[in-house]
Amino acid sequence: MSALPSFSKADALASTEKVHNLSGGARVWSWRYIVLRRFTQVGFLLLFFGTAHWGWEVAKDVPLLAGNLSASKFIGLIPLTDPFAALQIFLTGHVLQQESLIGVAVVLGIYLLIGGRVFCAWVCPVNVVTDAAGWLRNRLGILAIFHLPRMLRYFVLAASLLITMISGLAAFEWVSPVGMAHREIIFGLGLGFTALLAIFLFDLLILKHGWCGHLCPLGAFYSLLGKTALIRVRFDKNTCTHCGECAKVCPEPQVLNLKKLEERGVVFSGECSNCGRCTPICPEGSLKFDFKPLIRSHNVQADAIAVQRRTK
Repeated sequence: MSALPSFSKADALASTEKVHNLSGGARVWSWRYIVLRRFTQVGFLLLFFGTAHWGWEVAKDVPLLAGNLSASKFIGLIPLTDPFAALQIFLTGHVLQQESLIGVAVVLGIYLLIGGRVFCAWVCPVNVVTDAAGWLRNRLGILAIFHLPRMLRYFVLAASLLITMISGLAAFEWVSPVGMAHREIIFGLGLGFTALLAIFLFDLLILKHGWCGHLCPLGAFYSLLGKTALIRVRFDKNTCTHCGECAKVCPEPQVLNLKKLEERGVVFSGECSNCGRCTPICPEGSLKFDFKPLIRSHNVQADAIAVQRRTK
């Protein structure tokens, strides 16, 4: 097979120019996944809120979605249990009830198929706050005061589980800003808005993507599940000009390591949250959502098409 095309700096600059010259309609279309994520995030909160305050039911005395993000029940039949919360409870020495175990299996099954960290981008209410802080930070040109390794969140994860075992309390559940924000929005209890304000200021003034990208143990936990996801971002090395526009908008830019992408043809890291920021912004269409079992064959087809074009 012929060698891969070599792209020059001029090619990369031309791709960047395409992004900067997007028409109004094309620019709005590039935001489609952000809009969809907001709909799902607000939608989940609305289901909880409507059930708790407006008595939404699917049948008499059958609530639509009761509970919280740690443990809930959908349409009175399907239990949903956060695996990380369940793991903490188990480590405290408590025996999980059968319904909780079923709820864990349901949620694990969903995230193992779709991608563990989709919770972070598509469900977690804190994501709205951190995205807002990131957008404002870019607009104001604020530089990071210091840097932290992204691996730190895995140490926070391990520490929270260790503290849980030693103390006999579900450590992260007690201080989780995700849980506090949810309780504040739905039930008006706790210090949820204070926690959200603290995260907003931390991400805005101190460290870009500080909470979600460097500290949150829940995101670290779901990253461990993310590698099994069937919905992945496919990479076409034949069309990529290395313009870097994808890395500019990605909240986890380390997952877009071009050398690894060229080797694997897919965003392999579990730290990818499938947020959809990179796919519509790519000026050459080199990044696209795809079904994992089909990615290899699709990349082979793309290679063959590239060879045909170069030999014409």
